[in-house]
Amino acid sequence: MNVEFDGWDGWLVALEAEKVIGAIGGGIIGKDISEVFVLYLDPERGREGIGTLLLNALTEVQKVKGATKQWVSVAKGNQKGIPFYEAKGFIFAEEIQCFGNSKHEKYVSLRYYREI
Repeated sequence: MNVEFDGWDGWLVALEAEKVIGAIGGGIIGKDISEVFVLYLDPERGREGIGTLLLNALTEVQKVKGATKQWVSVAKGNQKGIPFYEAKGFIFAEEIQCFGNSKHEKYVSLRYYREI
């Protein structure tokens, strides 16, 4: 399989009555390695399984493209995202400075991965 590492698989969107209630985006970032770049949910629609459905759908796309490992970054202190990803089998790997921090910003991301 010849996989192109373009870094973006596009958006997958959850709709209800033509209203966006969730969206996820990710891509292949290396040989057999994928990443969840973003996962957004309507804040009033948490704990309904929408995030799980979106994550599962993106994971299937990435597996078809040859990914066997999936990464995600979560903001340190994100008490919705951290338990969600840990419940999905993601394992903490490291703390890093957030991508896009300015010289004076000190935001920290927690990097997680899982085998898929």
